[in-house]
Amino acid sequence: METRDDKQELKGRLTELQYAVTQECGTEPAFNNAYWDNYEAGIYADVVSGIPLFSSADKFDSGSGWPSFTQPILRESVNEVSDRSYGMARTEVRSALADSHLGHVFDDGPGPEGLRYCINSAALTFIPLSEMEDRGYGPWIPLVDKGRGSRETALFAAGCFWGTEGYFRQLEGVFSTEVGYSGGTAAFPSYEEVCTGTTGHAEAIRIDFDPGVISYRELLLHFFRMHDPTSLNRQGGDVGTQYRSAVFAVGGNQYAEAQGVVAGLKGEYGRPIVTEIREAGPFYPAEAYHQDYLVKNPGGYCHVDLGLARKPLLIPDKQ
Repeated sequence: METRDDKQELKGRLTELQYAVTQECGTEPAFNNAYWDNYEAGIYADVVSGIPLFSSADKFDSGSGWPSFTQPILRESVNEVSDRSYGMARTEVRSALADSHLGHVFDDGPGPEGLRYCINSAALTFIPLSEMEDRGYGPWIPLVDKGRGSRETALFAAGCFWGTEGYFRQLEGVFSTEVGYSGGTAAFPSYEEVCTGTTGHAEAIRIDFDPGVISYRELLLHFFRMHDPTSLNRQGGDVGTQYRSAVFAVGGNQYAEAQGVVAGLKGEYGRPIVTEIREAGPFYPAEAYHQDYLVKNPGGYCHVDLGLARKPLLIPDKQ
């Protein structure tokens, strides 16, 4: 539940219009807002939570005077609720994480589903393609840059990122790995801040991979093999929410794939899987000394059996 302090914090960092739209269900003027005629490649994030909501690849000119999209990046990132205000029956769109008002969805759009997500610019932050990497949105680049070819990104959290990176960097089809912080609210946090457990971030790994060599599903199976997904906020000797098990889905396909893999593994561990599956937020690279840590420090701490990476997947695929 939002508290008075929460509202004061939002009033302090949002403009008057942003607050009126997102917190008071206001509507900005048509044809007189930031993004109605913006067709630059990039990502549109929730102005309150920072979670990516829409891609420029799904934006179209609806003639309405507001930014319009055929679909959100991830269905689970938005909630659709009945709105009977002003004597009309409409479907309101709200951000799932921040519960802020975004706009409405109508059934007069293009595309196979015929939907038009009519969204207020004031509810969004636009991150141009040229700035996505630097601002923590690199994993979404393939969604807006069709020239990237067969390269996709996965984001996982499986305890201390030293060992997690040491495992995934061995897999064929992995272009590169990078450790960092994701899943929280603090922008560009330091390792010391994440260790306090107050930022909401987990120690995470970004994996750029070739889906023609190793599929996202195979990466998920490796992920569930290389750590204990039944351990809540703990892996090895590390305890805290920053060491939780999590899949940060980059797009709806990854979200559905992760849910399917978890369903297929039900009962395999003797205890419930507690892995968090949610839409990904910004990924912030960790400090340089954390990158490739076990390469630089072969005898360093590791909670992972790195030898598993070189063995065939043995977890049964029930899907």
